[in-house]
Amino acid sequence: MKSMTTETLHVNNALLASVEAACKKMPPLWPLKHFVAVNPFVGLSHLDFPEATRLVRKVAHGRMTLSPDDYAAAFASGGIQQDDLANAALGTGGEWTPEALESALGIPEEEPARLTIADALDRAAGSHWDQLITEEVSKWCASYYDEGQALWRMPWRSLPLFRAWKRGAEMDATPEVSGLPGFRATVRSLPDDALLAIEVILEKTGIKESDWEEFFHRQLMTIRGWAGYVQYRVRENEMRGESDGSLSELLAIRLAYDFALYEAFGPLSELSAPAAAPKEKSTPALAVWQDALEAAHRRKLLLALKGATCNGAVATGRPSFQAVFCIDVRSEVFRRALESAAPRSETIGFAGFFGFPIEVVPLTKDHGAARCPVLLLPSHKVREAGPETNAVRERAHEDELRKSAVASGIWKSFQTASITCFPFVETLGLAYIRDLVRDSLARPSKKSPPAAGYHVDSHSCGCGADHGIPAGDRIAMAEGALRNMGLTRNFARLVLICGHGSRTENNPFGSSLDCGACGGHAGDANARIAASVLNEPGIREGLAERGVQIPTDTLFVAGLHNTTTDDVEIFDQATIPPSHKADLESLQLALVDAGRVSREERASSLGLAGLPTERLRVAIEQRSNDWSEVRPEWGLAGNRAFIAAPRSRTKALNLGGKAFLHNYDHTQDPENRTLELILCAPMVVANWINLQYFGSSANNALFGSGNKVLHNVVAKLGVLEGNGGDLRTGLPWQSVHNGKELEHIPLRLNAFIEAPRSRIDAVLAKHANVRELVENHWLHLHALEGDAILHRLADGSWVPVG
Repeated sequence: MKSMTTETLHVNNALLASVEAACKKMPPLWPLKHFVAVNPFVGLSHLDFPEATRLVRKVAHGRMTLSPDDYAAAFASGGIQQDDLANAALGTGGEWTPEALESALGIPEEEPARLTIADALDRAAGSHWDQLITEEVSKWCASYYDEGQALWRMPWRSLPLFRAWKRGAEMDATPEVSGLPGFRATVRSLPDDALLAIEVILEKTGIKESDWEEFFHRQLMTIRGWAGYVQYRVRENEMRGESDGSLSELLAIRLAYDFALYEAFGPLSELSAPAAAPKEKSTPALAVWQDALEAAHRRKLLLALKGATCNGAVATGRPSFQAVFCIDVRSEVFRRALESAAPRSETIGFAGFFGFPIEVVPLTKDHGAARCPVLLLPSHKVREAGPETNAVRERAHEDELRKSAVASGIWKSFQTASITCFPFVETLGLAYIRDLVRDSLARPSKKSPPAAGYHVDSHSCGCGADHGIPAGDRIAMAEGALRNMGLTRNFARLVLICGHGSRTENNPFGSSLDCGACGGHAGDANARIAASVLNEPGIREGLAERGVQIPTDTLFVAGLHNTTTDDVEIFDQATIPPSHKADLESLQLALVDAGRVSREERASSLGLAGLPTERLRVAIEQRSNDWSEVRPEWGLAGNRAFIAAPRSRTKALNLGGKAFLHNYDHTQDPENRTLELILCAPMVVANWINLQYFGSSANNALFGSGNKVLHNVVAKLGVLEGNGGDLRTGLPWQSVHNGKELEHIPLRLNAFIEAPRSRIDAVLAKHANVRELVENHWLHLHALEGDAILHRLADGSWVPVG
């Protein structure tokens, strides 16, 4: 985390430790171009869930659960039953009784206890210093990190963040005009080194060492959006072995504003937290009520799974076709529909990057984006290739039309800059009427994936960089993919590798609807590369030597599931040999039927229930093309379960698009290799997604991004709500709420693993970060052993449930 200078080496070790601890508590925030789900509590996983709720109340000045009124309403309506509450109280070891929990809902929550100097002044005088500081920090961060949206570039961007800010702030009179005397002089008095500046501020303000970590944490939480973006950059650099102290520099900037207030208005006595929060306050009780709510919702799932061992009969013989989908909850609906349309087919759930962690470089670009889970780094770089296509020609035509403007960054700046966006609409709006009319009438979008292939063989692009995957690595990746998805025998003649992506218009959060396993992008590239590699004769020979024999008549094809419309496009059909045309036709008919059934299932949640088949298809297509639609689809709203088991365990169940489904057969995994991978990667990613939706629905003001209608894109990185304030985090309110009630009820993930509990324990013993999630109650882990379902407790024991 620390970027050490010679000067910094003299900083107090306790200070360094406090800065590092506070910075680690901040979750990363990915930029909009590859926005992925982030656990907003990722830095708190070392704390027990109830303890984290107290800390969030103290330093973030908000709840991380639903409100007391929400729990009271659920209890009154029977959504939470008396037994649920009694069992939740029992889990506190006598700290709470059901009666005390009911009484606690009528008691006010604790007042936030950790304050910045701006907080204390605002509380004492009714001022708005915190708001001003947030605006100023946001302004500077937007300029420093701008990716081409602004009409001008900060002259000090080559300097470290704190030093660049200091150069500008020494001349910026805005705070003084706003009533903060001596601001520039105070800034000039600070060292240029961020950590030394923090040390000076602490010495002069007299903040006690015992308060440092929480004081710093509170400082960062006042600018949590930009702190999250900077944390993302720090994380990316550190994953590549590069030190990055930018988040501690941002902390120094925020502290400098507090220091200026201290210098101007004198010491304050309200900055320390009380010794202990009174027990009778409601905040600690809310974590127990959350347990009760989750138990109530878990009951039906347990009942369904309890009898599921014999529900899904294992098909015999060769499948009519096989289709591999991402574990994404939206795939559960489509897989179920596809299996109904083609009863002799087999569907498989696997992380949507399909075991190929790659960086894809588009035809017209020199650099690409990672197409793999954010827990991984791309292992190889592949470049788009192939004959010119409509998409490529269109891209080249647009580049030619805007050549000079694009080269200077003016075109996009003119569209999005605050002082020119309205003149842009008034001046050039008529040129966009064709697109608006076309999209309003649900004509085909121009965003369909390009039909070009990808260079997956190792080769040079002329710039000295390798943009392919060497043959040996292709064999290893192909073997890993097939073994980890459980596809090592009984191959069908046709195997579909089906990625997924959304199609929406005018949606800054569009990438949040794409594939998280592909880094917030559609999964088309990964699917096509996987299919291409698995069709290579040389790769198949290598796989056979490793014990995976693919029949000579098995053909892999790639496709993309459009989760907004439930259409599936199969790529490169012209290259499919005549021997498999009949197989392809059968697959396509089943996909069309599955799309129809899936749309009908989703219709009621979109307010389209009862429409005839064709009108429903057109209405959903219109939603995907409508520039004003705030809910083109529901994404992963409703997610609450992760199930790693043979498909036979869940095949007869309707899980309502609320479960991540990963194929896993522990009898084929004697060394726990796949089990370890599942627990450490897909389950953790599902937990991140689950907790992002949890935070965005439980307290959108704190952990979400507010009203989508009011969003303004800033620096091409994120959104502001309105025309100022901090960078917003999490999901828009419209992504979790349907206008009348929550579409996503905040429930922690229930993970069900069909494997002996001793083998699950063996994996947890090796991975403290995953064990923390379980033992600190960030998810609920269960083992499926035959007809038994066992829940793992914090002390490592297992108890039967259901």
